[in-house]
Amino acid sequence: MNATITAALAGNPNVGKSTVFNALTGMHQHTGNWAGKTVGCAEGTFSGEGRTVILTDLPGIYSLSSHSPEEEAARDFLADARPDTVVCVCDACCLERSLILAMQICDLADDVILCVNLIDEAEKKGITVDREKLESLTGCPVVLTAARQNAGLAELKSAVVHHRPRTPSNLMGTPAERAEQLARTCVTIRSGRDPTARDRKIDRILCGRFTAVPVMLLLLAFVFWLTLSGSGYLSDALDTGLSFLARHLRAFLLTILPENLALLLADGVAGTVFRVTAVMLPPMAIFFPLFTLLEDLGYLPRAAFSLDRCFACCGSCGKQSLTMLMGLGCNAAGVTGCRIIDSPRERLIAVLTNSLVPCNGRFPAILAVLSCLGLGTVSSAAAMTGVLLLSVGMTFLVSKLLSVTILRGTPSSFTLELPPYRMPQVGRVIVRSVFDRTVFVLGRAVSVSAPAGALIWLAANTDIGGTSIYAHLTRLLDPVGRFAGMDGTLMLAFLFALPAAELMLPLALAGGTAVSLADTFDIPAAFAANGWGPVTAVCVLLFTLFHFPCATTLLTIKKETGSVGYTVLAAVIPTVIGYGLCVGVRVLFG
Repeated sequence: MNATITAALAGNPNVGKSTVFNALTGMHQHTGNWAGKTVGCAEGTFSGEGRTVILTDLPGIYSLSSHSPEEEAARDFLADARPDTVVCVCDACCLERSLILAMQICDLADDVILCVNLIDEAEKKGITVDREKLESLTGCPVVLTAARQNAGLAELKSAVVHHRPRTPSNLMGTPAERAEQLARTCVTIRSGRDPTARDRKIDRILCGRFTAVPVMLLLLAFVFWLTLSGSGYLSDALDTGLSFLARHLRAFLLTILPENLALLLADGVAGTVFRVTAVMLPPMAIFFPLFTLLEDLGYLPRAAFSLDRCFACCGSCGKQSLTMLMGLGCNAAGVTGCRIIDSPRERLIAVLTNSLVPCNGRFPAILAVLSCLGLGTVSSAAAMTGVLLLSVGMTFLVSKLLSVTILRGTPSSFTLELPPYRMPQVGRVIVRSVFDRTVFVLGRAVSVSAPAGALIWLAANTDIGGTSIYAHLTRLLDPVGRFAGMDGTLMLAFLFALPAAELMLPLALAGGTAVSLADTFDIPAAFAANGWGPVTAVCVLLFTLFHFPCATTLLTIKKETGSVGYTVLAAVIPTVIGYGLCVGVRVLFG
């Protein structure tokens, strides 16, 4: 008997497939709650009864007809890799729809296991699935699971380890006729119960023609208000701790190392790392869990649905609303997610405009700059909501301009599934958002801020002709910066932050502030010490929102488009917009 088994995990979007995968393999995959979130194939392993199972998580799809890249990827994997067994994850709440794909897979593969997931939600809705009858009619092993509660997963592991070819089925007809027969025979709904009644009532408000946008704005404003309120207290505690650590680390290094090396490590490397942590950690630690809660609740697909008509009016695909929401987490991920758009023209529009929405690296900097405007918490939350609306509006505008100029064409249509509302598992959401998002983003920022801080310090302490390299560079960029309401120090910080956008504000403060690292991490005080007033703060906010993407995103765009020209265009578009807006603010209010 072969000690290694290859298995594939297939299923529709929003059936809990990624949750099943995570539970089986123990890998910490992100489980997004909207269609098309997974584009590639993830792989993991688990063991059972002395055998190792290599499990591949295929993209969430509705059929094997190859109408989209993810459907083609799934079909090609099943046809070419020929895994030993295929686990088809079905939604117990809507079994007939899931069984259409399952029947297609049964026509392609000999060894299929049906994993009927979300059985707990089905029971709450009065839906019962007859496992024995379903197994008898399909000839496939059937396992009922509730993956979020780890129910039935031991049986599923055993079924994979003891996989066997399915027995012949007497069902005739196309996959959709067979799925209808199975659902009619194997599923019963308790008399008088409408499984979708509650969701439809909520959707009348969250997706209503006149209520969707106001509700979306109120939710965003509430999330930003909680973020700003909570991050203030966290910032104070962090400021005290990091300032204390900075002073003592500086003093310690000066006692054991030559002065220049000690200052390079203390003020250049450690100082910049401390500033990145002080600026980014407080808002991230609050915003990401709140955003993940909305995601788990099932609201984000509703937000995408509300924006679908706007993208259609802009001549682009409604799926761009999904990739735009992905960009709020990471623009590189948003660009990769554009693969879910079938039309090459519309996919390119989505790629070129994805960086117009602020990623998780820019959010903390924008929130920090808002603190320099002297606004209250409620006003700052409203301002942050306005900033996000500006980015979405600019995405619409640029998408429209591209669709009527260099990327003309007829917009396509698509089907967007609205998943059922689910009560988030708050503890798991907090842990996942902290480790998958907050720690990951902060770790990436720290890893690139250390060498960037050292470079800034060396430039500031290396003279050419009696003037530091840093001063030469800031003097060179000063006219460009001042024309847009900023200065050379800020412009240089934007350039140094090319590896990661979250570095901009900490590098600007580390390079140009007159406030010692050992004294304070107070952002408004540092702005005042450099002579940066409210107009400068607004210009910094706008240019942080709209400027060239980070290096990772640019490389991703090059990979996805295969074009240097489109990569350059993706960098030029937001930069021209941001610089133009800053010039306007300087002319009007400077």
